[in-house]
Amino acid sequence: MIRILLLLLLPALAQAETVRIATYNTELSRDGPGLLLRDIQRGDAQVLAVVDVLVAVQPDIVALQGIDWDMDGLAVSALAKQLQLAGLDFPHHFSAQPNAGLETSLDLNGDGRTYGPADAQGWGRFTGQGGLAVLSRYPIHTDSVQDFTDLLWRDLPGAQLPVTEAGPFPSEEAQRIQRLSAVAHWIVPVDTPVGLLDLMTFHAAPPVFDGPEDRNGLRNRDEIHLWSVVIDGKLGRGPDGPFVIAGDANLDPEQGEGRREAIQDLLTDPRLQDPQPSAPSGALTTVVWKAVGEMRVDYVLPSTDLEIAGAGVFWPEEGTPLREAAEQASRHRLVWVDVAMPEKPLN
Repeated sequence: MIRILLLLLLPALAQAETVRIATYNTELSRDGPGLLLRDIQRGDAQVLAVVDVLVAVQPDIVALQGIDWDMDGLAVSALAKQLQLAGLDFPHHFSAQPNAGLETSLDLNGDGRTYGPADAQGWGRFTGQGGLAVLSRYPIHTDSVQDFTDLLWRDLPGAQLPVTEAGPFPSEEAQRIQRLSAVAHWIVPVDTPVGLLDLMTFHAAPPVFDGPEDRNGLRNRDEIHLWSVVIDGKLGRGPDGPFVIAGDANLDPEQGEGRREAIQDLLTDPRLQDPQPSAPSGALTTVVWKAVGEMRVDYVLPSTDLEIAGAGVFWPEEGTPLREAAEQASRHRLVWVDVAMPEKPLN
C-alpha cells in the first residue's frame, strides 16, 4: 500500500527512447578506384566481417571511416544493401568527396617531389581513397549538412601551421592552398526519436610520418581543435541543440606521438561527456598497431544535454565467431554510445 501511495505522489515520467550512435574505422579502403565496390558485390571476406560486426551491434546511426568514396555513391549503397540483406536496414546515408587523394600540383609534404599520395590535399593514391560515410535508420537533413572539408588550414581560428627556420613549411605557396581536413569534417543533422541531433564526424591525419617541423602532428591537433572552434560559435553554425562528436581522432590522450593536449582538451570540454566506452574486459582500447600497441583513438562524445544510457567497445570474448569477425574486419574496434533525452515529468 505504501508503495502504491508513493507512486501516486510521484510525477509520471516520460519513457525515454534511446538512440545508438557508433563510429567505426572499417579499413575497407582499397588500392584503386572501383575495387571496394567490386569486393562488396562479390562478398569479400573482410566486407562480410564488417557487416557481421555492424549487425551484431545494431547502431541506429554509424559514422564509417576507411570507406572509399565514388562520385555516384555506389560503394556506400552497395554496403547498405549488404547490411539490409543481413538484417540491418539503413535507408538513409550521406557521403561527399573527401580531401583524401584530391590531387594538387604542389609539394605538400616537403620531400622535393610532386604528385605523390602525400601531395594530395589528404593522403591518397586516388581521389576518395579512405573516405567517410554516415549510415542512419533515421532521416538525414542533407540540405543542412555543414561541410568544412574545403576549409584552408590557415583559416582555422587558432591554427598552428608548421614553420622552420626557412619559413612556412613546406612553402608559403603550399600553405596558401593546404586544406585542414586530411579526409573531411561534417556536421550531419539527423532527425531522431530524441529530436534533431547534429552528428559531428571526421577522420584526422595520423600525427606521424613527418619530420622535426611536426606537420602531421600539428595538422592532427588542429583537426581535433576544429570542433572546439565550432562549439564556440567561431566557425560555421554552432550547435543550438544536442550533438555528438563521433570519429577517428588518430590520437590517444595518454600515449603515442602527437599533441595529446588536443584530445585531452576535447575530452574535458564541459559541454561534452566522455562515457569512456570499454570492452567487456574494461579496456578502453579501440585499435592495436604493431609498432605502438593498444591505443584509444576512436571516440563518441555526446553533448551534456543528452543522457547516456549505455556505451561500449565491441570486442567479444576470444574464440567466439564474433571475435573472429571483429579481428578480420579491421584493426579498429567499433565504439558505440546509447543516448536519450533526459526524462521530464509529464504535466
